[in-house]
Amino acid sequence: MPSPPYFAQWESPALIRAFLAGRSPATDPGWAASGAETLDEYARWAEHLCGMACLRMALAARGRQESIHALRRAVQAHGGYVEAPDGDIKGLIYAGAVAWLASQGIPARVLVDVPAEGIPALLAGGGMFIASVHPWIRWPGREPPRRGGHLVLVFGQDRQGRLRFHNPSGDTVATRRDARLGVADFARFYAGRGIALP
Repeated sequence: MPSPPYFAQWESPALIRAFLAGRSPATDPGWAASGAETLDEYARWAEHLCGMACLRMALAARGRQESIHALRRAVQAHGGYVEAPDGDIKGLIYAGAVAWLASQGIPARVLVDVPAEGIPALLAGGGMFIASVHPWIRWPGREPPRRGGHLVLVFGQDRQGRLRFHNPSGDTVATRRDARLGVADFARFYAGRGIALP
């Protein structure tokens, strides 16, 4: 299948490597396109929006365009994010995202205890899967210290049986757009849970 449109969790994908190395997201020249009301809001949320980038890509594949912060606010209103009094941000909370999707007529499901071998079945008929993986999936040669903590959009399988996915924080073009890993390698990073979209 053709790959969905790609969006990073930052507005300037070419700067992802610099952001991961400590550059402030407040220096992102494209920040205003995010839909954030202020640069401070953009910078505060940038590292928390991998799930919204995945959702934005899945919606764009359906022909629906949303800025990442318009989407975040809508999902947050359904419990997808919780802001603590100390400023800490909790989320993406899958149930909140699924509740918002249901309000839009999209019957998504929260799935847990799904092995990597079970992902291809979720992709049948054009389905997609927002999968919880360790962020080191951008460096597939490394062994992650744990699984989960980041989200990628899995949308297909190639002729070699490798899973095809977009990574909102891939630090090179090859690890951002239509990245590919065999199921066994994907499993090393994958936490067994995510959101399935039809």
